[in-house]
Amino acid sequence: MLQYTFPAGPLACNCSIIAAEGAREAFVIDPGDRIDFILQWLTGRNLRLGGILITHAHIDHIGGAARLRQATGAPVYLNPEDQFLNEGLEWQAQWLGVPTPESAPVDAALRANQVLTLGGLSLQVLETPGHTPGSVCLYLPSEERIFAGDTLFAGSIGRTDLPGGDGEKILRSIRDQLLPLPDATRVIAGHGPETTIGQERIHNPFLRNL
Repeated sequence: MLQYTFPAGPLACNCSIIAAEGAREAFVIDPGDRIDFILQWLTGRNLRLGGILITHAHIDHIGGAARLRQATGAPVYLNPEDQFLNEGLEWQAQWLGVPTPESAPVDAALRANQVLTLGGLSLQVLETPGHTPGSVCLYLPSEERIFAGDTLFAGSIGRTDLPGGDGEKILRSIRDQLLPLPDATRVIAGHGPETTIGQERIHNPFLRNL
């Protein structure tokens, strides 16, 4: 599998481009910024964008989605529970002191246990509310890899003090949806370094009582 993950925007959100080996289509996960770079990267590998997947609608994860959709025609996928955040990019931008991006039209919903297929990839949607009401993680069982958004980080978990956050729900989501995964599962977090489920099960202080 082809995967390229890089930090984008002032909060260094991890944006990922993924495609099956030899495929001609790709997914982009959480394009918060650096849209010109994404387009150049895809063009340089002769890849067409088949879908824009948003783990949650905080501005640093969705801020570039409208521009990427306009440039490629690729559909935007988002859990409807986060639509209020997508419609609230102006106040999110004011809070961060950054320009307000255009709100992305949402073409399709991300729902629990939905499977998204593209060019040989099959991504399973895990609903993981807590950081936001509509937070999701995107799991690739064949690769033992999960794109965790801001639900789980190396040594930490997503903050829950922003509108729609819920501390009990995020711990429940991690316990019920993430910790049952194999220990070798690679976790590509929304910020910071990669980790594994096994590493977090043992060392993450927020998970000790789960």
